[in-house]
Amino acid sequence: MPEPQPVLVVIACDPRSSHRAFEAMRIGVGVVAGENDVTFVLRGPAVHLLDADTDDLVDGDDIAKFRANLKALGVPFHVETGAVPADPAWNADGHHVIPVTREEIAGLVQRGRRFLVF
Repeated sequence: MPEPQPVLVVIACDPRSSHRAFEAMRIGVGVVAGENDVTFVLRGPAVHLLDADTDDLVDGDDIAKFRANLKALGVPFHVETGAVPADPAWNADGHHVIPVTREEIAGLVQRGRRFLVF
């Protein structure tokens, strides 16, 4: 049986300055709730969705709640390797993170069934 093709949610918006990063996460959680295989990819400044201090994030309180939902569901974040902050407090909640290169992100896109890109 072939591997199921996931819905790919690619987020590149900066959650420190845009509501779009949270909206992408919110929509992705809704797709997960529909019992779909969903892959979340954080590129560039979107990696700040995993910042420990959500006070500097637009929609920070909501981001923390939705991150907790994804963590409880065991949904990992695929994070662009070159974008991971050096801050030791980054991802302090210990969300499962899968480091991916740009080439690996391209492979995820090739295997995707549907796409949400923010």
